[in-house]
Amino acid sequence: MPGGHCVSRTLIQIFLDTVDAHHKRAQFVRKISGAWQELSADDALETVECLALGVESLGVARGDRVAILAETRLEWALTDLAVVGLGAVTVPVYPTLIANQIATQMLDSEAKVAVVSTATQLEKLRSVRDSLPALETIIVMDNAGTETTATASEHSLEAVLVRGREIRERDPGAFRARAAAVEPGDLATIIYTSGTTGDPKGAMLTHGNIVSNVEACLAVIRLVPTDTCLSFLPLSHILERMAGLYAMLAGGVTIAYAENMETVGLNAAEIKPTVLLGVPRFYEKVHAKILDAASKRPPIARRLFQWGLARGTERARARFERRNLGALAKLEAALADRLVGKAIRARMGGRLRFCVSGGAPLAPHTLEFFFAIGIPILEGYGLTETSPVICLNAPGHEKPGAVGPPVPGVEVRIGDEGEILTRGPHVMTGYYRNPSATSAVIRDGWFHTGDIGHLDSDGCLVITDRLKDLLVTAGGKKVAPQPIEA
Repeated sequence: MPGGHCVSRTLIQIFLDTVDAHHKRAQFVRKISGAWQELSADDALETVECLALGVESLGVARGDRVAILAETRLEWALTDLAVVGLGAVTVPVYPTLIANQIATQMLDSEAKVAVVSTATQLEKLRSVRDSLPALETIIVMDNAGTETTATASEHSLEAVLVRGREIRERDPGAFRARAAAVEPGDLATIIYTSGTTGDPKGAMLTHGNIVSNVEACLAVIRLVPTDTCLSFLPLSHILERMAGLYAMLAGGVTIAYAENMETVGLNAAEIKPTVLLGVPRFYEKVHAKILDAASKRPPIARRLFQWGLARGTERARARFERRNLGALAKLEAALADRLVGKAIRARMGGRLRFCVSGGAPLAPHTLEFFFAIGIPILEGYGLTETSPVICLNAPGHEKPGAVGPPVPGVEVRIGDEGEILTRGPHVMTGYYRNPSATSAVIRDGWFHTGDIGHLDSDGCLVITDRLKDLLVTAGGKKVAPQPIEA
């Protein structure tokens, strides 16, 4: 691999290693019928093994493509682990796509099996099934909607688990044997880009690509087994998949799944996460919500909030400028934090160590606001094709307006017309069945990001413009405005 960074682990090995090292009582947490339920690491592994062997019994072999059409939830993660553990290839499909968009991606990737979440997603797939000759089997996570209308090629996830459990009882070491045969250079996933120009393209990422990015990010940000991450961004996006699933597993972190995008605040208050991953639009909405709530308080409380925020902002700016506050300012900032910052943080569970922002540039004033209330945000930058992180601000070295230096093992240089280029083990092997699109972006070993920027005097990347005009929603979905405008 370019960049001289050697990766020896695979994605499934990350999971097996964390189970063996920690045997956590709560590896995953989710809410069912109004109550949070824990899934231990050992039980999660057993489920993954049974699911993988059940999927294999349906004819999935190494290199076969398995599409996942589902919202972010525990079953998404377990399905992905099962698929990559077989040496098969996960094709994430955004659950918000309409039927013909789903068909385009599944046809291009030649997905053999599709795992869908709900009856709604199942109906979408059924409506285009005749146009998908490679699709042999559909597996449905929720049982509702499959009992009465199921065909021989449609199965509930529970039924597949039962099949797998029978195989596992006969051959307990079967899954570990499949997982041991997977190599870092094997294709792990095909992720379709947002289709800024023409049809979406399938970025091919290997186990080594994503694992190199996990290891590089963990060299910058420290995660510990006592951490809890609240996961809510789409797992169909590489940021949540790499950072919110595999990096968290590698750090021994408990992963809790939010019920949906609307309940993130409520779920955070219940779960008390220490780590959160979001996109700029999410932080902007939280910022606006806090300011709106403060504006409706009685006059004295409002003035206290404004005073506290001003003191916190002063402290944040001193941090960004690497200077010490004076004794009085430090005292005022501590008092302001006790009276204002602590109360705001309590509404998000009160335990947040830091948040991470990616997917688009974060406005400096939004970053400053979160630091002012005592919630550090570490901003990063990357693309689907780069697994995704290229640059990341380290704790204590945050810089508003910059996305940090390149992570270890990753090279960045500025090309003609100021375009950001990158090289290293994080760069995809190419676009699936699209050599012309691949050669347009990977030239002389360098991936051309299509973004404009420069490296400042500290070696931090500053993005100044985008050749690609993408919009990123609060839920992390990237939308290309050109097709809509057309």
